[in-house]
Amino acid sequence: METSFNGQRRPLIELVNLSKEYNGQIVLKGIDLTIFENEFVTLLGPSGCGKTTTLRIIGGFEEPTSGNVYFDGKDIKSVPTHLRSTNTVFQRYALFPHLDVFENVAFGLRIKNRHNRGIRGFVKEKFKKIPLEVTLTEAEIEEKVKSMLKLVGLEGYENRLINKLSGGQMQRVAIARALVNSPKVLLLDEPLAALDLKLRQEMQYELKELQRKTGTTFIFVTHDQEEALTMSDKIVVMHEGIIQQVGSPTDIYNEPINRFVAQFIGESNIVEGHMIKDYLVAFDGQEFECVDRGFGVNQPVDIVIRPEDIDIVKENEGKINGVIDSVVFKGVHYEIDVKTDKRVYTIHTTDYHPLGTKVGITFEPSDLHIMEKENYAHL
Repeated sequence: METSFNGQRRPLIELVNLSKEYNGQIVLKGIDLTIFENEFVTLLGPSGCGKTTTLRIIGGFEEPTSGNVYFDGKDIKSVPTHLRSTNTVFQRYALFPHLDVFENVAFGLRIKNRHNRGIRGFVKEKFKKIPLEVTLTEAEIEEKVKSMLKLVGLEGYENRLINKLSGGQMQRVAIARALVNSPKVLLLDEPLAALDLKLRQEMQYELKELQRKTGTTFIFVTHDQEEALTMSDKIVVMHEGIIQQVGSPTDIYNEPINRFVAQFIGESNIVEGHMIKDYLVAFDGQEFECVDRGFGVNQPVDIVIRPEDIDIVKENEGKINGVIDSVVFKGVHYEIDVKTDKRVYTIHTTDYHPLGTKVGITFEPSDLHIMEKENYAHL
């Protein structure tokens, strides 16, 4: 289900009823997805959910068992990888250790150059028999490579050997090499997974800025919710070969469609209850105002309350009373568990509360997100 739709841009990639089966095991089950020009789209889900298989089908590395793949309105299901306007950056960057940074980035340009000019040293002998399509002068190649290196923050690294680079620098080289040929789509298969936390966070912002500057459609695969929320225009949440929800980061976080999405994206308190009527829900033996409507009377529902949306107040001044059961300092906030008569609520707050303190908890009607109970998409 897609919760946001951008009607202003032209669809670039369309997956229609896409399925994939390996040795009798179905790994994709009727995928329907539209990706627009100049979008940063993240395929997000746990291992085995089908996100990498989807990426590989888009790139031409796998063929679907059934369904269609449209690129610019044309069915490309049978078009080989090298004839698609896509390039791919894998988790292992596959850089050439015997070439410097410049030649790694220039590699694709030289392969496409009909006259095969300017390939340094023995590289020329290796590639001179390959059929080539596009003519670029050496000056044009140099200009494109240097421009791309500047864009990815590697200006001045042209002559540096690959084994002299850090992990983040090698990733930038791989991205520059993939983008220098100006593909319409860049496919990224968990490229940040091998980096340490600080560098991974830096690269999230750099990738988003790079996508904005180039105008290339990025399709990014990850299991990391922070990466998806930080970089994406659109997130595609997948589980067991099925798209659970499609939407903006804000939509996915604030309006999860089912329990799986709510639990996978961020931390959540998920409470079972039932609707009394429009704008009124019951759980934990009480009735609470909410902003949701359209459910049946007494319909069972799941209620999502994010930890940051619950406030701790004095006992008897909130909606529910409880006692501080756990306090963990997380750096920017405390994670506090409040034990009530019915359950334990996890709360994120900047205020410290001692263990054993009797407190009340409160929340606004807009902080309650009501979902149909156990509504797993297509299941």
